[in-house]
Amino acid sequence: MDKPTDRTIFQNAWVVDDVEAACLKWVNEMGVGPFFVTEYRDAFTQVTYRGVPARLDMIVALGQAGPVQIELIQPLVDRCAYRDSVPAGKMGFHHMCVWTEDIEADTSYFEKLGYPTANRGVVGDVSFAYYDTRPLMGCMLEVVSRRAGVVERFREIAAASEGWDGSQPIRT
Repeated sequence: MDKPTDRTIFQNAWVVDDVEAACLKWVNEMGVGPFFVTEYRDAFTQVTYRGVPARLDMIVALGQAGPVQIELIQPLVDRCAYRDSVPAGKMGFHHMCVWTEDIEADTSYFEKLGYPTANRGVVGDVSFAYYDTRPLMGCMLEVVSRRAGVVERFREIAAASEGWDGSQPIRT
């Protein structure tokens, strides 16, 4: 098959209004954790929302549930892919994530299929995009450029969950 994206889904993500509260619910009710929390303000460059320059700020928590990374996102702006799917005051499933080796090819591929780019941006040497695949999957699809530093950080998060004893459920 001539498809640009690696189709291995490694992450599922939810939009939440309070990252810390959501983390504790996942920890206490699902036994998932620990969660690593990062606040992103003015961290992204080349951000677009629906093709127009935009700002993207958020608080993100990453944890691991077996082979799947769990991402909890608290948007700090209203004009973003997160609020396209989940209105303020609500919690809901937002996207699945896969690696990309060629974000331009992915963007061309998904847009030709009729799935527009909802958000796109860069942080450091990592590019990401959210494609509005809701008509197909009921959620968006995120692609993230596979870079050694990101892959290693995600391995560290996964390793922290192995044999985790419940201590320090939220880490920064």
